[in-house]
Amino acid sequence: QVRLVESGGGLVQAGGSLRLSCTNSGRTFGSYSMGWFRQAPGKEREFVVAISWSGTRTNYADSVKGRFTISRDNGKNTVYLQMNSLKPEDAAVYYCSADRGASLAPRANSWEYWGQGTQVTVSS
Repeated sequence: QVRLVESGGGLVQAGGSLRLSCTNSGRTFGSYSMGWFRQAPGKEREFVVAISWSGTRTNYADSVKGRFTISRDNGKNTVYLQMNSLKPEDAAVYYCSADRGASLAPRANSWEYWGQGTQVTVSS
């Protein structure tokens, strides 16, 4: 059973930072690839970043490279998204995802499990 719960969203000024967390209540967290997607109002869900089960491989969207960092702690069943230098265009609901595959695909329909999302608002 996989149940993903995101936290850490909020309101931040442009240029600021936030750290999102996603905890998986399942017992096999270490065997899942984990990802973050985001969705702004009126837009499709957009890939942000993904990390392999071991943490040794990552895949970042070009729009967040150099500003966002994904990491995971399998002992805590948690994946993190450190977001720095936030821009107004980063504002969205951020969703955590999990999948038993290893492709780290940037397509939402390739991911098996989803959290409920956490809102990130960036003021200019």
